[in-house]
Amino acid sequence: MTITGAGTNVRPLAPGQRARLLVGDIDGGEPRLVYETADSALEAPNWSPDGRWLVVNQDGLLLRIPAEAAHGDGDHGDGVLPEVIDTGGITDANNDHVLSPDGATVYLSAGDGHIHAVPFAGGPARRVTNDRAPGPFRHFLHGVSPDGLTLSYVGVEPYGGDEWGYRNIFTLPSAGGPDTRLTDGPAPADGPEFTPDGGWILFNSEHGADVPGHAQLFRMRPDGSELTRLTSDERVNWFPHASPDGRHILYISFPPGTEGHPADRDVVLRLLDSAGGPPRDLLAFFGGQGSLNVNSWSPDSRRFAYVDYPVDGPQHRG
Repeated sequence: MTITGAGTNVRPLAPGQRARLLVGDIDGGEPRLVYETADSALEAPNWSPDGRWLVVNQDGLLLRIPAEAAHGDGDHGDGVLPEVIDTGGITDANNDHVLSPDGATVYLSAGDGHIHAVPFAGGPARRVTNDRAPGPFRHFLHGVSPDGLTLSYVGVEPYGGDEWGYRNIFTLPSAGGPDTRLTDGPAPADGPEFTPDGGWILFNSEHGADVPGHAQLFRMRPDGSELTRLTSDERVNWFPHASPDGRHILYISFPPGTEGHPADRDVVLRLLDSAGGPPRDLLAFFGGQGSLNVNSWSPDSRRFAYVDYPVDGPQHRG
């Protein structure tokens, strides 16, 4: 089934490639296929706080899909009919979107470089972020505090002749207001997300890396203090997501030597105990960008959603 027409931010798939929305569990059981398409990429699942919906982006649109659906259910061929969320005319949403803790609002980053708020039921969009000078300045959303009052995002600024060269972490009120810079340095940082108790912000960064691209996981207080490193290994670790019960951190791990978080790589989803200890590998698959960019935990902290991108026949790996 094709979900196209109004979207203006299309990520094409390679010939023979599919985008599959799946649900995995922390015990490492067989993933459940929810929905798949060969039309264009699905990206970045969220799981609604009431447990009913998975939200993904495709072609610049946001779609919601019943979380308990299984591919092949019903009488519609692929069995699942995604619903397009009315985002108030925004047709270039990217893979940085989160739901408010009460499930009433979707916050999303769009092609204008700003963060917007739209009702989960659909409706007019409200721009949350501020104009900043000198520009360009781009906002990439990743987290919302447990009380729903604060958003965490990556701010991208020009540096050394590169418009994307300076990537740091900021917060601002979800109702709109002044930005607060939490990191300020040339080491790229990304994926800032609050822990369920609101006491920490998890993120990945190249802080202290000996080679470009060697991102590891960190945490800091919401005021930027008490910077603590959580992983220290040869792999490239991105996008830490705390489970709703606070016990686990799920993240995506790229092969050594990877720079950034590219698409079409052999990746591993790993689970880290919040209390410490070594990570545990859960799933290995062909994916990367779009697979686990934002928090996708189920409310019961037992399951999570992700996207893989298998290619039929020989795979073209980067």
